[in-house]
Amino acid sequence: MARKIIITCAVTGSIHTPSMSPHLPVTPDEIAREAIGAAEAGAAVLHLHARDPHDGRPAFEPDVFRAFLPQIHAATDAVINITTGGSHTMTLDQRLAAALDASPEMASCNMGSMNFGYFQVLEKMKTFRHDWEAPYLAGSKDRIFRNTFSDIEQIFARLGDAHGTRFEFECYDVGHLYTLKYFVDRGLVKGTLFLQFALGILGGIGADPENLTYMKRVADKLFGDGYQFSVLAAGRHQIPMATQAALLGGHVRVGLEDSLYLGRGQLAASNADQVRLIRRIVEDLGLEIATPDEARALLALKGRERVRL
Repeated sequence: MARKIIITCAVTGSIHTPSMSPHLPVTPDEIAREAIGAAEAGAAVLHLHARDPHDGRPAFEPDVFRAFLPQIHAATDAVINITTGGSHTMTLDQRLAAALDASPEMASCNMGSMNFGYFQVLEKMKTFRHDWEAPYLAGSKDRIFRNTFSDIEQIFARLGDAHGTRFEFECYDVGHLYTLKYFVDRGLVKGTLFLQFALGILGGIGADPENLTYMKRVADKLFGDGYQFSVLAAGRHQIPMATQAALLGGHVRVGLEDSLYLGRGQLAASNADQVRLIRRIVEDLGLEIATPDEARALLALKGRERVRL
């Protein structure tokens, strides 16, 4: 078992909309405050998306990211991890824009195209604060979240090779592990891998203990001891699956991107609340949380001094 557990906090994401929770950070100051609070609570890695500060829709412009990234970089030692997934409405160039601008230590990389559904929220929610929210949610029923082999190669070349950024390989199904193996075998990915098993998204593998165990077993077969893994799980599965990940020797991810709740029927008031909860569980299991510098060593990152912030 990994004795030092890396806690990643995904602060806002692009799935949830402002009407779903009053605590979802939208403005740059809110995102910065939430990220800093999560780091202070024990998150070693901060996975970051941006939002239009006026209505909360997903944003990709580097200027929007730069309205909060320097605040976070100055106030914490946490590893900054910028999304290259963005949202299903963005082009690849748009999704890469902020990471190419900031040259972060880490970035996410989705390992395959997929149906990525969150339209089912509309079965429960009928009123929204902003006009964009309902059409955006509905649009996930008719769009493919595109991550072709060519797209992935571009991300590796333009961000990994050119900037020394390492990746959080987001794997939403078993086939994504085989896609990553393809790139490893061809020398496009080197060094210790950081896999993020993503469970519970409609269109990907379901969030249950058997599936998590299976994902790890396949990763063991494909990558041997050349990888570290973490687990994110959507909604109510977040904490149970993160706990199982720690028991299996992996790392954990929480945050309002993945779940808006702290417990049954209880909205999380902050990202830090979720970090504190999983930290308590991890430590009660007799494990320790990793500091940012310990995470850098485990993942062979380039160092915060080489981030352009």
